[in-house]
Parts: sequence; C-alpha cells; structure tokens
Amino acid sequence: MKNLSHWADIAAKKVTNRSKKKAYTCAAGITPSGTVHIGNFREIITTDIVVKALEKLGKKVKFIYSWDDYDRFRKVPKNVPKELEKYIGLPLSEVPDPFKCHKSYAEHFEKEVENSLKNLEMDIEFIRQNEMHKKCKYSKQIKEVLNKRNKIKNILNKYRKEPFKEYWPLTVYCEKCKKDSTEILNYDKNYEIQYKCECGFSNKIDFRKKGIVKLKWRSDWCARWIYEKVDFEPGGKDHFAAGGSYETGKQIIKEVWNKEAPDYVIYEWISIKGGKEFSSSTGEVTNIDSVLEIYEPEILRWIFAGTRPGAGFSISFDLDVLKLYEDFDYCERIYFNKEKINNKKEESKQKRIYELSNLKIPKKLPEQPSFRHMTVLVQTYEGDIEKAIKGYKSPRVKKRAECAWNWIQKYAPEEMKFKVHKKIPEKIKKSLNEKQIQTLKELINKLKKKSYTQQSLFEEFYKICKKVDIKNTDFFKGAYLALIGKEKGPKLAPFILVLGKNRIIEILKQLS
Repeated sequence: MKNLSHWADIAAKKVTNRSKKKAYTCAAGITPSGTVHIGNFREIITTDIVVKALEKLGKKVKFIYSWDDYDRFRKVPKNVPKELEKYIGLPLSEVPDPFKCHKSYAEHFEKEVENSLKNLEMDIEFIRQNEMHKKCKYSKQIKEVLNKRNKIKNILNKYRKEPFKEYWPLTVYCEKCKKDSTEILNYDKNYEIQYKCECGFSNKIDFRKKGIVKLKWRSDWCARWIYEKVDFEPGGKDHFAAGGSYETGKQIIKEVWNKEAPDYVIYEWISIKGGKEFSSSTGEVTNIDSVLEIYEPEILRWIFAGTRPGAGFSISFDLDVLKLYEDFDYCERIYFNKEKINNKKEESKQKRIYELSNLKIPKKLPEQPSFRHMTVLVQTYEGDIEKAIKGYKSPRVKKRAECAWNWIQKYAPEEMKFKVHKKIPEKIKKSLNEKQIQTLKELINKLKKKSYTQQSLFEEFYKICKKVDIKNTDFFKGAYLALIGKEKGPKLAPFILVLGKNRIIEILKQLS
C-alpha cells in the first residue's frame, strides 16, 4: 500500500486484502428521526468514495443504505408540529407525515434525502428497515441473538456503570396500541416469545410469522452485518469510543456468529461555519439541498474527497465559497495538465481527488468562469440566468450561475450586492461633484469612439483622471455611485464590459 496516497484507496485495499471475494458490500444508514442534515451526509459520501475506489480496483461493489425507520419515535423536533407527541413510542414508519405529503413521518425525510442524492448520481440500494422487519427477514439472526443474550449482556456490562441484571436485546411493538411499552415474559429458545404491554394487551407470537419485533441497536447492527454480508461501513467517532457501538459490536459478532466486524474508517463531525451543531431531533439542520443550492455537485464531492474522514471542517457559506470554487478549478486544471505543478506526489494526489469528485469526467477542460465573476453577471442581469451565461457553452456554467445567484440572495455580504440603475436617483446626482461628473462624461465620449479590452479600459480610466485632475479614488467612487448607488463595487473595467457600452452610456448620459 506504499504507493497509495488517497485515503479511499487505502481503505479499499484494506477491504480487498482482508477477504478475497467476487463482490463486496459497503453499508451506511441512519434513523430518519427528522431532517437529515449535511453532517449525516459525511457517512454517505465517505461510503460512496470508498465504493468508487473499490470499483477502480476492478471489484463489483454494492452500496446499501439502511433507513432505520423501524426505530421508535423518541421526541418531536422543533421544526415538526407538537401534536405528534401522542405518537412517541411507535415505529417511525407508523407515525403520520405532519406535512401531509408522504405515507409516513419516516418516508417524508427519507424521500427528501433520496431526491437530493439524485443530483450526485450515487448508485445506492435503499433498504427500509420497517419493511425488512415486517417481512420477518431477520428472524434467524434474532433467534441467534436471543439465545446468546447473557453473553451479550456480559459484553455490554463491561462498559456500563450500572450493569444489566436481566437483559432482553429485543423490542416488541404491541399489536394493539402499536407502541414499544412492552415487556418480554418468556422465550422458548426457538422463535416464540410471550409479551405484555402497558396498555393491558398480552400475547404469544412466532416472530418468523409476525414482524412486530426488532433487535436493540448494538445487536441489530451486528445482525445486519451478518444478513447483508457487509465488508465496509464507516462510522462517526462516537461509535468507536471505548465501549461504543463498534467496540461492543465486534465482540458481539464474534461471540454470536464467530465472524469479524466489517472494515471501517472513522469520520469526524462537520459543522456550518459560524453555525450551530447539527441535530435532526432538535431541528437544528442544514440539509443537503441547502448546500447544493450554493455548491455544484462536483464541488461538494470534492470538498469531502479532498479531506481525510478523520479531519473535522466547516461547510462555509461566507466569502470562503469564492475560494473553494477557485481551489476546485485549480484542481481541475491540474487534472487536465493545464496547471503546472512541480511536486509529482501532489500532482498525483490532486488528480485522484478530481477523479473521485466527478462521476462523469469531461473529455476536456470545461469552461471555468470564476464564481466571483458569475456573481457579477447574475446581478448585472438581475437573476436572468440565460442572459447572464449567454456565450458560454458548458452546461456546468448554468449551474454555477444558479449557485452564484442563490449565494448572492442568501449569504453574500452587503458589499458584494448591487443593482444596476435604470434611472440614477436625484440624491445620487446631487452627491456627485463637478469633477466626478466631468470624468463620467469623458468616459461616455471614450466608449462611443472605440472598443476596449479590460486592460486598455483600465488604463483609460487613469488617462481620464489625469486630464480632469481628479483623484483616482474619487473617479471610481463617482462611477460606482452613478451605476449602482454604492461607493464600491465589482472591478470597474470588466463590469463595464459586461454591462456593455450602450447600457453604460444610457445610464451615464442622465448626468448631462
């Protein structure tokens, strides 16, 4: 593995070195307890990147994602109506959708994510655990866990301050009230359990035939590793703490099935720059769609592909967005050998990151208008994307323009926002002094006589200033006030060329 430099290739090689198989399974999953935030996305993208690394090794790979929607509804998030409290204790799949657009509470949030991921073109097989349990798919694994429950109890007790005296690693949902307020009374060591519920109902069932039971988390995770034959599954750092889910899981799977736990990478939490920590259950969220409003799909993948899973970072919505777009474009130019880089190791690393960021790598370097330039274009045309990108051919430019417009509307600092005057306000006219007006009239005359490049127009500004004997700063201030009503704005020469000299002349001649 000495020649491997990217973390995903190292992880993929570990998986294949560990077991020689025709096909591998990579897994991830979450409980849809509320809006799935961009922090949860790290598990999805980490798995997907490792899947791509395995595929590069020529392996057949399946990416499964489990919706743990047979978990209990624990509490009502802030962004969900409080009247749902009466459903606490039911499986998430049985709680009605408060927004009345899906079959259940769980499905509402599941579909939100699945639709978002379509933009990232991931090949994921989604598994709804409520369906799996209702079909009694895990009955064999449940039996094996129940018959080893005392050994599992001993494993868990090693890490508990208050040890379990009696331990049933099974949740039963009452057939009458549908809640998990139940107690197991007896187990026949085969497939039959007897239970009673707080609501007064009791019964004896065969869990091969009646899918109202599920294993509790740690045993459930192991049972699914066995059932799905999972080879790789990443996890947040909390799962890998002493006594955490993975630490106990690898002991449980060894004790019950004499198997090894899947390979993994540990990922660190991410946050929103200047924002709060994510929490689906409290409603403090920034979802995947919110991020894709600002970042092109390739750039979102690039951010994660270029960062080791164990490194924490913040998703930025401030001026860092401009720098991230610049850095992605730089990486892309390296890939297409349009950017010279002396360090061969770094060059190889950047090319690999780019490969993992793009599911469909272009045949040649796409057009790369800077994000900063796009913010000027979309504002110049007041959000008319088609007019703003006229002349560009790459489909990606349209997406970049849309992202730039979203950023301007939602996150850009005031100094970067502007609106081009159709009519110069009287207040602005009165604020300009004679020399400022004179320079702007000179600018009209120059624009009428000849065409300019950015550089030649920039040089013309200084010739005008010298002729009128005005400070350069006063000239620029006057020009911005006349055009957009602010003392500062985008670089003036390219801005004028983008607006077009006819539009500029129509605005500035109002000063006559």
